[in-house]
Amino acid sequence: MKIEQITLHHLRMPLVSHFETSFGRIFERDCILVEIQSEGLTGWGECVADRDPGYCSETSGTAWHILMDFVVPQILGRDLADGADFQQRVDNVRGHQLAKAGFEMAVWDLLGQHEGKSLRQLFGGEKTAVPVGVSVGLQDTPGILLETVERYLADGYRRVKLKIKPGRDVGDATIVRRAFPDLALQVDANSAYTLETAQSLLPLDDLGLLLIEQPLYEDDIWDHASLQKMLKTPVCLDESIVSPRHARYALEMQACRIINIKPARSGGLRDGLEIHQMCLDAGVPVWCGGMLETNIGRASNLALASLPGFSLPGDISASARYYHEDLTDETFLLNPDSTITVPDKPGLGVTVIRKQVEKFSQAKVIFAD
Repeated sequence: MKIEQITLHHLRMPLVSHFETSFGRIFERDCILVEIQSEGLTGWGECVADRDPGYCSETSGTAWHILMDFVVPQILGRDLADGADFQQRVDNVRGHQLAKAGFEMAVWDLLGQHEGKSLRQLFGGEKTAVPVGVSVGLQDTPGILLETVERYLADGYRRVKLKIKPGRDVGDATIVRRAFPDLALQVDANSAYTLETAQSLLPLDDLGLLLIEQPLYEDDIWDHASLQKMLKTPVCLDESIVSPRHARYALEMQACRIINIKPARSGGLRDGLEIHQMCLDAGVPVWCGGMLETNIGRASNLALASLPGFSLPGDISASARYYHEDLTDETFLLNPDSTITVPDKPGLGVTVIRKQVEKFSQAKVIFAD
């Protein structure tokens, strides 16, 4: 597939409601769309880097720079075979996983369209609908927290993830557990604790949680291994798994019992597939995390989560969870059994609405061969 034109779109989209984690509260979300054209086909990818360096060091600004000044010059006018070929060509760009993952998604979209196969078919996915849950940010009061959880349960979600931070952890989780004793419940700290302060999380063992996600530093594996030995509840690593190599470290060190696979964080779908196979071989369950994606990134996540190792519900909520207006003709709805149907059309399986892209655009640049 010869890459004839590349367009970068910097978008800023208002959220349905604010979303708060241990590193801050946001009311709108940035992303970069990568649009590539080849042989009459158009592929789309979503780089999930946000405006601020809270989740990781990358931002929409750094991703824009890396894509425009380093990735595009190495890809424009070249023939690409697949995602692995793309990754090999940009291997000289160290780090910047979110930027590379956004571009690689567009390559996969093109490849699927070129071969007349959906991403699920390209990946060898088995499920036509995948179990999903919802992530609930920190709320202003316990009463609002309970109301929020109850509303999502009424919507049909059967698994809830609570964001936590020091001082807003065991208490919040206990309140929700008492109100909903049979709920599939998990918590996510987004690296808010040290090994010492994480001792306060030990009472979570009494709440029957599915997992405790990324309690310690975003680049840590060693201390997570120590913490996992103290807990009955499975520790799940997220931010620490930035490559298949780091997933291997975590498995060999028994730093966790579950891994959250975010292909954006690990550099792209190719590496997400490798981490999935590694965990499947080790008998370690995985699930697909979310980054407040639009329907473009959501379609990609659903295809990945159709693979057999994804045995826990993912953070791939319905379209209406985050945005009043999304970017595609397709709308992803929650099925009655708390699943979302995987797209079955070629590539990502979604049709981008250009006027919506233009509506939320902050910047646009076109590169032609």
